[in-house]
Amino acid sequence: MSVSTNSLVVRMKRIAVPAGAVAVLLFALGMVFNHNVAHAAGGGAAPMDDSSVSSLVALDNAVEAVAARVTPAVVNVSVTSRGPAMEEGGQGPGIPEGALPPGFQQFFFGPHGRGQGMKPPAQVEHGIGSGIIVSPDGYIVTNAHVVDGATQIRVTLNDRRVFTAKLVGTDKLNDLAVIRIDAKNLASIAWGDSTRLHPGQTVLAFGSPFGYFQFSVTRGIISALDRPNPYSDDLRKPGDFIQTDAAINPGNSGGPLVDAHGELVGINTFIISGNGSFAGAGFAIPSQIVKASVDALIKDGAVHHGYLGISMNDVTPDNAIFFNLPDATGAIVSQVTPDSPAGHAGLKSGDVLRELDGKKIVNGSALQVAVSQIAPGRNINLGILRDGNQETVKITVGEFHANTEVAENAGSEPRQGGRLGLAVDGLTPDLREQLNIPSHVKGVAVESVRPASPADDAGLAPGDVILEVNRHPVQSPDTFVSEVHSVPAGKDILLLVWSRGSATYRVVHAEQKSDSGM
Repeated sequence: MSVSTNSLVVRMKRIAVPAGAVAVLLFALGMVFNHNVAHAAGGGAAPMDDSSVSSLVALDNAVEAVAARVTPAVVNVSVTSRGPAMEEGGQGPGIPEGALPPGFQQFFFGPHGRGQGMKPPAQVEHGIGSGIIVSPDGYIVTNAHVVDGATQIRVTLNDRRVFTAKLVGTDKLNDLAVIRIDAKNLASIAWGDSTRLHPGQTVLAFGSPFGYFQFSVTRGIISALDRPNPYSDDLRKPGDFIQTDAAINPGNSGGPLVDAHGELVGINTFIISGNGSFAGAGFAIPSQIVKASVDALIKDGAVHHGYLGISMNDVTPDNAIFFNLPDATGAIVSQVTPDSPAGHAGLKSGDVLRELDGKKIVNGSALQVAVSQIAPGRNINLGILRDGNQETVKITVGEFHANTEVAENAGSEPRQGGRLGLAVDGLTPDLREQLNIPSHVKGVAVESVRPASPADDAGLAPGDVILEVNRHPVQSPDTFVSEVHSVPAGKDILLLVWSRGSATYRVVHAEQKSDSGM
């Protein structure tokens, strides 16, 4: 018998009473039990009054008030476009396989995605998204991917009126678009300040999930802020996304994310999901980015983004020790584009960006957003650490174009662990041609990576080029091996790796036990 059972038996013995008394007690308990069962089976429990659930009632009333205020400004956006037919299993015209975040290819029913079970679209394609009216005279914000390639845009208002919309302009870098309908005195939403958001805040998401359930509203919280860019097709796109658990599904693209005051704090843009439907992680473009783009599009029909011409890594606790940094904030320059503003200003690989015009740079994503919003031609001052020495670099910001480099951020370091577990080869002319490696890239090519090895964990793959080991350039396999072997056992190794057109720093942790392999 267990200890807990013995204890129970002991307690029962201590309250023993005469048998007659036990019989009376059992009879009384039985009557009470039968009465309760009969009561439950008959009338059921009475509803609780408002005073007993006042907090819940107040919450419901508040959410209902916000929904009633915002919903009239929410619109359904229906798009007709023309484009090449999508092959079975493809992600859409112009979007390479693997270029979108998991689940994003099914987030928008239209020219850039498919819902599950949909057949490959023909030449004429139809898409459905959402939008939000930001001015009474008909300006509407949505996602650029909703209206991309559109030959006709139709907008359905909450009162069921339907209008043909005109495209005012798109900001593809931030996936934003402004369209306009010919109407006056429309319900519109007030702008909120996304810089004042905090994790845990209540937010509501509006839109037309799956294209059929128009003007839906879901409630959740801010799960996190400043989420990095997940787009593997273009590292130049800024991050800074709002993450929320308010349900977002296909068709919600371009819909508003609002705070408890009913103010616009974000535009819903993508989800992370294994099956294309909501899985607890939705993402929105912050209103601080949205408003700047919308104002420019309404005024000029275009957005002129600033750019520097660098690739960056976030400073992390892992890589900070290699640059003698006092804390894990800032961005490390991993590559400088020739003939770029950064190149002309003298920025170098390994420089650590710490301040922008006197303001602290938290990470590369924050710097990307700040740079993209700076007007081209403006002079800025970057506070940097170069080989441990503080310097100030003055740069004239350039203008972003789709075919040029911009401030890129590779985000935080991949998962780390163990020794390298890879083989390298020299960059012969044949190998350069085979791997399409530019002549200015100097280093050694990764020939193979052992599965589940430290190199594999760090994200290295065949075809990558290792440029540096612990900030020392490598020109041949022999110098690479020499540099790796010079690192004491148990010490981390910092690699500068060129991959997919840009360079990033990768930290590989040393293996705790000896290993004769590379």
